[in-house]
Amino acid sequence: MFPMEEITNHSCSGYLDQHPHTILYNILSGSKSGYLNDKLNRNATAHICHCEQRRTVCLKDPKATCQVASSVLVKTVGFVRSLPSFSQLPSGDQSSLLRHCWVPLFVLGLAQEKIAFEVTDVPNSSILRQILLGPGLTDLPSLAEVQNLRTCLHKLWNLDLSPKEYAYLKGALLFNPAVEGLSALLLIEGLQQEAQRALQEILHLLHPEDTARFSHLLLAASTVQTVSHSLVTELFFKPVIGNTNMLHLLTEMLFVD
Repeated sequence: MFPMEEITNHSCSGYLDQHPHTILYNILSGSKSGYLNDKLNRNATAHICHCEQRRTVCLKDPKATCQVASSVLVKTVGFVRSLPSFSQLPSGDQSSLLRHCWVPLFVLGLAQEKIAFEVTDVPNSSILRQILLGPGLTDLPSLAEVQNLRTCLHKLWNLDLSPKEYAYLKGALLFNPAVEGLSALLLIEGLQQEAQRALQEILHLLHPEDTARFSHLLLAASTVQTVSHSLVTELFFKPVIGNTNMLHLLTEMLFVD
């Protein structure tokens, strides 16, 4: 995927804060040097794993990947617009549902289109961005977030969903009565139940012997919902749209004539 170089010199503040005197104490305490060296090595190993997960990454081929991602987004919004039951909802509810559900639907679209992508380290990002922005202020995707997205995709690929299974699963995610501020709450709750029933029926038709498939699909759907808006926006769309507000863009796509 990308080089996983060995970290031999810790420079991040978390490690120094936790071990402010370890190296000096190790030098001065000759009788315990072996014990301290072993403890330091174990702590360093654990810290390496932690740092690996926090590494900031970007697309290895942003031009090609962003083009494919944009195509998936257009198809995602097109799917939503094509549902008569969705278009009959109040416009405010349509906007709220899309804002809340576009990332899970987009991830399902990536899985359905079998989209694979590679990432690489952001050059010289860690120290420089900490100096300029301070810890915790960077919005660049982390390796851990990308790995979570890939886990979601692989779970869906392993299930090998049919187009109808994807469609009904998208409907069950889209019509989410838990979204705050909905005016047609009861109608949306009924639409979600309808989508879930249709999904169960198609599963019984296509996989009558697999009685656990419905629960596996719901589990995969819950995993998809752990993918953050910021990850998808920063990784797939920020290189194209820059500082354009993603939610404003989605709203324009939803209500375009």
